[in-house]
Amino acid sequence: MIPTPTNTLICTRDGDVTTIRLNRPDRYNSFNREMAIGLQQLLDQCAENGTRCLVLTGEGKAFCAGQDLNEVTDPNGPALQSIVAEHYNPIITRLRDLELPIIAAVNGAAAGAGANIALACDIVIAKESSYFLQAFSHIGLIPDSGGTYHLPRLIGFQRASALMMLGEKVAAKDAEAMGMIYKAVPDAEWDEYVVKLSQRLAAMPTRGLALTKRALNATFENNLADQLDMEEKIQTTAGKTADYHEGVSAFLEKRKANFTGK
Repeated sequence: MIPTPTNTLICTRDGDVTTIRLNRPDRYNSFNREMAIGLQQLLDQCAENGTRCLVLTGEGKAFCAGQDLNEVTDPNGPALQSIVAEHYNPIITRLRDLELPIIAAVNGAAAGAGANIALACDIVIAKESSYFLQAFSHIGLIPDSGGTYHLPRLIGFQRASALMMLGEKVAAKDAEAMGMIYKAVPDAEWDEYVVKLSQRLAAMPTRGLALTKRALNATFENNLADQLDMEEKIQTTAGKTADYHEGVSAFLEKRKANFTGK
């Protein structure tokens, strides 16, 4: 167990894999300020502590139910604008800027900001019994936490618009079929699948994966010429990594590569 800035989060390390668990199971892991700021701090730590794969998941039956509405309606609590600007926007920015693969291991309901935080991760693996819900329209709000950015790019404008306006649940298998997530896994196999996938990613040339993520972050903003130019520059950087030289040597020598993430 790794010390955390708050008991609303559980952080563990297994080799090169760090797992962060949202830990408010009695509130379906809904976010309050303490958990949001604490998660930002842990994400910053992962950028510096040698983590090569990060798993984000929830404790108990839910992944994350989004914002704790008790905090929003508390006269002494943070204003809605502060919650978006100081809690969720920095989390989404960190998830996309963190140069290592991030798995959202969705173990149950992912609603509101919880759904959109999952979709901001690099690979989303969900239990078949879980679901995703853009719950904002039920209380007169708009999707935040990058939802209006990521969801249309994942599943198309028309489906994203309908799901956001109608606020309908999407079962994990349906989310997989429409391209919202990478894979829905039977509940009985899910724990083992997440462990094996995280270990596999951590053993890969993670510097190259980080550079891939950097290129993907830019792809929807660039035109083709700009993206080709960016690929050229990033590929040149990748070609200077120790992992590239190890990968080529291992291929030529017909042996398994030993990547170090450098």
